[in-house]
Amino acid sequence: MDNFIKDDTYEPQPKQDVSAFESSLKSNDTEEKIDIWFYRPIGYQIALFCAKIGMTPNTVTIISIFFGVAAGILFYSQNLWVNVIGMLSLVFANSLDSADGQLARLTNNKSRLGRILDGAAGDFWFISIHIAICLRSMNEGWTALIWIPGVVAGASHVVQSAMADYYRNVHLFFIKGTSGSELDNSRDLQREYDQLTWKNDFGMKLVARTYLNYTKQQEFFSPKLQKLLALVREKFKNGLPQNLITDFRAQNKPLMKYTNIIQFNTRVIFLFLWLFIDQAWIYFFFDIFILNPILIYMVANQEKVSGYFYKKIAAGEYGVKNI
Repeated sequence: MDNFIKDDTYEPQPKQDVSAFESSLKSNDTEEKIDIWFYRPIGYQIALFCAKIGMTPNTVTIISIFFGVAAGILFYSQNLWVNVIGMLSLVFANSLDSADGQLARLTNNKSRLGRILDGAAGDFWFISIHIAICLRSMNEGWTALIWIPGVVAGASHVVQSAMADYYRNVHLFFIKGTSGSELDNSRDLQREYDQLTWKNDFGMKLVARTYLNYTKQQEFFSPKLQKLLALVREKFKNGLPQNLITDFRAQNKPLMKYTNIIQFNTRVIFLFLWLFIDQAWIYFFFDIFILNPILIYMVANQEKVSGYFYKKIAAGEYGVKNI
């Protein structure tokens, strides 16, 4: 089992190879209960099936986009049973989204393109959902002004997802190193982007530009974290000392619950609730006025943790790892 971090909150899944299942996860620190008990087991079975038939993680991701977009289209209808089919489609899309990462880890078939595609998949789902809810609301009597909260909520969702994903990868970087994290930085991405040409690498250069902008956005909202990461890379080129890993994990792990709240499960549970009561428009205001304050709180506290460890490392409290 490669670099899997155990803790007391994890309980083995029944009737499956626990070791193999655990190896398909990033880390129990960053997994949500709903994911551990529902999406990850389903995703694991899908990943095993895809591995048997030779399907790649990127193919699984692309299939998830179709199911997620279909869910949004089905939410346009005011027929509850059509909405329920959309809910099941969205749940299956998220199961596929879980499966692509698990498949990549099980088969050691990871790639930056896969990571980019995986992040874009959720954006496609929610673009479809936001458009559907706006059109549905107009059918219910709302004016075109409903597009304002629809767009603001969409922009909020992009930032929320980006920062939640970033903080998870920062946490994994500190507890598992580069092998267990997908943490990128704009400096390296800029160098790779500059090596591509529009003439010979148009598609990849476009993708690289989009991902570079995405990473710069994450870094913009986390200035103290950027200073900490720069100092860590400078001082600990051969790996982090164990006492720093232990201390960072203890301080940072409580913040991981906020990355879960502002990502998929919480927002979708409430979205389904409002679809059941035929008040889908509330979803926009929930995103803006409930999830955004949680985002701000998460970022502020993450910056506090980063400032704390920057001062301790700069003061030489952790020294350099002995090799």
